[in-house]
Amino acid sequence: MAKFTVNPNRIDPYKNFKFRVKWGATYVAGVSKVTALKRTTEVIEYREGGDASSQHKTPGRTKYEPITMERGVTHDHDFEQWANKVWDYSNAQADPDQRQKEVSLADFRRDFTLDVFNEAGQKVISYHVHRAWVSEFVAQADLDANANAVLIQSIKIEHEGFERDLSVTEPTEPTYNDPAS
Repeated sequence: MAKFTVNPNRIDPYKNFKFRVKWGATYVAGVSKVTALKRTTEVIEYREGGDASSQHKTPGRTKYEPITMERGVTHDHDFEQWANKVWDYSNAQADPDQRQKEVSLADFRRDFTLDVFNEAGQKVISYHVHRAWVSEFVAQADLDANANAVLIQSIKIEHEGFERDLSVTEPTEPTYNDPAS
């Protein structure tokens, strides 16, 4: 098990706005929101035959909640290409004798990494998400001629678990010398 060391200079908790998502060797462009990494374990309640007045609890099955990622619409096709590996409209509508595939079984799942950074841009926390696949793709959000907002697309990702990368340790925070002093 990795040894945990505490930075005695760190007082504030990390902020939720400095993060990046990486699949493969590259970071995904423009991700602006990622929902929480959440796991829930069912509770199994039981009683012993000779003790009718008390109840015991033990852990049952564990499930992982889907993760939703949002980003501004650009010419980057990563979200759509990944979603198309689960179901591709153009191939599904082809002549049945000409169909190549509807699902890319060999590679529709992927692992990805969620990195969190401190205010100085140093990586402080990293989670690996395992065997993920896109269950919902929103190509673009609602259009509104009276609005003034960024056009957003999103994917909902099902997965089979996540784990924290314990090799990412708390960095030494940088200091800056004032040349005037």
